[in-house]
Amino acid sequence: MKCKTLFDKIWDNHIVKTIENGPEIIFIDREYIHEVTSPTAFETLRNRNIKVLMPNRITAVCDHNVPTHNRKRPVDDPLSEKQLSTLEKNCKDFNIDFYNLEHEYNGIVHVIGPELGLTRPGMTIVCGDSHTSTHGALGCIAFGIGTSEVENVTASQCLLQYKPLQMNIIVEGKLKDGVTSKDLALYILAKYGTDFGTKHFIEFSGPVISEMSIEARMTLCNMSIEMGARGGIIAPDIKTFEYVKNTPLSPKDKDFEDALSYWKTLYTDKDAKFDKTIKINASEIIPMITFGTNPGMGIPITEQIPDKTDDKKFVRALRYMNFKAGETLIGKKIDYVFIGSCTNGRIEDFRICAQILKGKKIAENVTVWIVPGSFSVLKQIKNEGLDKIFKDSGAEMRLPGCSACLGMNADKIPEGKYCVSTSNRNFEGRQGSGSRTLLASVYTATACAIAGKVVY
Repeated sequence: MKCKTLFDKIWDNHIVKTIENGPEIIFIDREYIHEVTSPTAFETLRNRNIKVLMPNRITAVCDHNVPTHNRKRPVDDPLSEKQLSTLEKNCKDFNIDFYNLEHEYNGIVHVIGPELGLTRPGMTIVCGDSHTSTHGALGCIAFGIGTSEVENVTASQCLLQYKPLQMNIIVEGKLKDGVTSKDLALYILAKYGTDFGTKHFIEFSGPVISEMSIEARMTLCNMSIEMGARGGIIAPDIKTFEYVKNTPLSPKDKDFEDALSYWKTLYTDKDAKFDKTIKINASEIIPMITFGTNPGMGIPITEQIPDKTDDKKFVRALRYMNFKAGETLIGKKIDYVFIGSCTNGRIEDFRICAQILKGKKIAENVTVWIVPGSFSVLKQIKNEGLDKIFKDSGAEMRLPGCSACLGMNADKIPEGKYCVSTSNRNFEGRQGSGSRTLLASVYTATACAIAGKVVY
């Protein structure tokens, strides 16, 4: 009997048809849709008089282009309002569950899926959003798809795909205190670049991964797409099973026990083969921070910006950021801090932030936006009294949404300003035209907020 990887087991279990010398048709267990990448799909379905095959396997939420304050409808921005009302109409017409702005389950799509129990081990999951890789933390094959593919899945609940190559990143040793899965991701990106995972699905394994919380695993899988990979995946374990069991929409009683029997088979067999294997010593990692305009342009926070002046892209990035090769970021003044996004917008992140902020004040030169990833997270923040800590420190709490992760809504970083961000991308203009983004963990971002500058 052939030894299989975790990915093999899930993939093979979802093959509807294999095309000789070609791709395979894969059944999709859950499709998530949002207001930005779904309108064209529904318009095409209407024009072709095609129904949604399995509306009960589709979940819709508005998150990207939504206001995080003043939630009245219609919203102030005409484009945002059009996207929201279009999604609302499409879901009503096609009988799809939709968590609108006022719904208790509303939030960022990659936050609400796991926390509600809609994302479960062994699933295939897609969404018209690259960071769908987040869901792989629960032992799923999850990846982003394009607009035309959104249409295909909505109509057929299937997708034509070539099976990707497979990579195993084994993380050994032990993370130092204050070093998080976000630092691990930025370390891997700085060491190997943003394209080493191209054409691969990455399984993260090893003792460090086993020690991580489910939320920390989500952060790591979220960042796998920045490594060029199709997605990331982590074998489910007792932590995963308990996490899913305690969610509101997970299977209950006998249904849960039956599902659990299957979930326990989801691991990589001992002698299974990967196309590529990388080993990481987590003990070497200290807090990381980016200095450039892609997530791979990162350094340990105490080190100097490298000198690659013969690289035109590198030179352009430093010019955009107004940094110089050879200098350190320590002591650099900042203007904004953003705690949130599908990377670091869960309750665990805000507990860390509150722990550091308690009894302290935000520096006068810094604006801090605290943006929970969902209304469920917001409720937990309030129940635990974290909102008072944030308010007393001078930070501004906002309503759930993608917020300053991307310059698509009102939460933009002004031109030329520096933002230490817990999100996933630092591209030119990502957080607003001319904005300058330094990616970091919640620990680092919060410490910088208090100091008003980059600190270790």
